[in-house]
Amino acid sequence: MAEIPENNCPKCNKPTLSPYAKQCRYCGYSWHHLCVAQFKLNHVLQITVRKFFLIGQIIEGEIKEGQRIDLRMLGLNKKPKIEAIEFALYRQDKKAWEEIALGTDILTEDEKQYLKKIDLPKIIEIIS
Repeated sequence: MAEIPENNCPKCNKPTLSPYAKQCRYCGYSWHHLCVAQFKLNHVLQITVRKFFLIGQIIEGEIKEGQRIDLRMLGLNKKPKIEAIEFALYRQDKKAWEEIALGTDILTEDEKQYLKKIDLPKIIEIIS
């Protein structure tokens, strides 16, 4: 895991000015339009013999299977594909609520452990 995530232009593959930039300083390409939704990540969960789930709420936009989760804001230079969308039911103090669970299989064990240890909630972007 990198302390500062790398961020490369999707068009020319050269590094950007910052890990969070969405416009290339070399070729001028802008990829602001690739963000289709924002997701508030509250929990992560690995179910035995199932996918690794990122659980939270959709802040804006629409999320579909096949889109990608941009994990650079969390310190991982990965954009795993959403392979499953499910509901997660939580109960606490006689109250129940549902959240959205985005499932993926692409992360390594070290990356999963890293996500389990970071302070949540965080806002992440879903890209096309």
